[in-house]
Amino acid sequence: MSNNRLRHPLTAVAGALLMTLPWLLLHGFRMKGVFNLWSGLMPGLKATEETALGELGLIIVVAGIAILGASFLLAWAAETAEEDVPRAFALAVLAILAVAPEYAVDALYAWEAGANPGSNAGNLAVANMTGANRILIGLGWSGIALFTVYKVAKTSDPAVEKHRGFLADRITLDRDISTEILFLFVATVYAFFVPMNGGIGIFDTIFLVGLYVVYILSALNAPHTDEEQVGIPAYLQSFSKLPRVATVLGLFIFSGVVILVAVEPFAHGLEYSGTRIGISSFLMIQWVAPLASESPELIVVAYLVNKARSTAGFNALISSKLNQWTLLIGTLAVVYSISFGSIATLEFSAEQSGEIWLTAAQSYFALTILMNFDISMREAVALFVLFISQVIIAFAIDAGVLGLDLLFTLHAFTAIYLVVGTALLVHRREALVELVGLTRQQVFGDGVHPEPEPEAQPTED
Repeated sequence: MSNNRLRHPLTAVAGALLMTLPWLLLHGFRMKGVFNLWSGLMPGLKATEETALGELGLIIVVAGIAILGASFLLAWAAETAEEDVPRAFALAVLAILAVAPEYAVDALYAWEAGANPGSNAGNLAVANMTGANRILIGLGWSGIALFTVYKVAKTSDPAVEKHRGFLADRITLDRDISTEILFLFVATVYAFFVPMNGGIGIFDTIFLVGLYVVYILSALNAPHTDEEQVGIPAYLQSFSKLPRVATVLGLFIFSGVVILVAVEPFAHGLEYSGTRIGISSFLMIQWVAPLASESPELIVVAYLVNKARSTAGFNALISSKLNQWTLLIGTLAVVYSISFGSIATLEFSAEQSGEIWLTAAQSYFALTILMNFDISMREAVALFVLFISQVIIAFAIDAGVLGLDLLFTLHAFTAIYLVVGTALLVHRREALVELVGLTRQQVFGDGVHPEPEPEAQPTED
C-alpha cells in the first residue's frame, strides 16, 4: 500500500512543492522579519560580495533546489495545459515557459548590464546562455541517446536499431521534427554572425524572434497529431475542466513566483562564491547555474525513454534547443534596452564572442548528425566527449593547471566542430535536400500523411 502511494503522481508534485518550501520560508523571514530565531541566524540572507562563504553556500543550495522544484512544476503545468489551450497559444506561449528558468538568469544579468554600463553583467548573460545551450546538446542529446540504448533491453523501444559493431546501435527520430531541425539550422548559421556586430542588438532580436514567429506559423500548417501524455501531466489532464484549469494556473503562478524570488540570490551567490573559492564567476554562471534549470527537462525526457517513448523525448529536446537559440538570445537585447533606457546593443568581451562561436559550432555539428533522422552511439559519444573536454579544459585553465589561452581553445574546439560537421554535411547532402523537402511539405499543407488504405482488388464476376 505504501509503495503505491509513493508512486502516485501527486507524491511527485508534493515533492517538488517541498523543494521550494525552504527557500520560501527563508525568503519570508528576510522580507517580513518574522521568526526572530531564523532571522537572527540568517541576517539579511542576501548574496553580496561581503556575504560569508558559508551563507553564500546555503543561499545557492536552498535557492537552487527551489528553482529546480519550480522548474518541475512549470514543466508539468505546461504539458497539462495542452489539453485546454488553442494550439497556437500552446506553441507560442508554452514555448516561452519552457525556457523561463534559463531566461530568468539571463534576463537578470541583461537588466543589470543595462543599469550598470561597463560592468561584467553582459558577459555573464552570454555565459549563462551559451552554457545552457551547450549543456542541452552535450549532456542532453548525447546522454538521452546513450540512456535509450542502455534501457532498450527492458523497454523494447522500437526507435532503437541494433547493428553489429562497436557502438553501432542507432536511434531513429520522428521525421515530423524536420521543421524544427531546419529552423534550428538557420538560427545556428545566423548565430555565427552575431559577434561580428559587436554584441546582441535589436536587429538580432528582429531576426531571431521573427524566425521563431515564422516557425510557429509554419508549425500551425503542419499535420498535427495529439501526443498522449504520460505520468503527472496525464494524471492532471484526467481532472474535470475547472479543477484542471485551476491547478494549471496555480502551478504557473506559484512556480513563476518561486523562480522570480530565487533567481537573483542564486545567480549572485554563484558569482560571489566562485570568486571566493578561486573559480571564475563566468564558469559558475556558465556551467553550474544552467544545471538547475535544465535538469527537470532532462529528467522528464529520461522518464519518457523509460516508457519506450524516446522519439517524443528527442522531439522535446530539439524543440527546447530551438526555443533557447531564438527566443532566449533574441530577447536579451530587449531587456538590456529597457534597462538602459533606449535601444542599445548588449556588448560582450572577445572571450564571450568565442563562446558564442563555439556554441554555434556545436549546434552545427549536432544538427549534421541528426540530419538523416537518427543518431548512433558513436555520434552520441563524440558529442559528449567533445563537450566534457572543453568544460574540463576551461576549468583547468581557470585554475592555472593548463597554461593555454582560453580564447585559443575556444577557437580550436570551434574549428573541430566545423570541420567534422562540414564533412558530415557533405556526406549527407542528400539528407539535407530531403529535410528541406519534408519541411516544405509540412509547412505548405502537403505534409506527412497516414499511409493510404490499399485499393480493393477488382473481383472477378
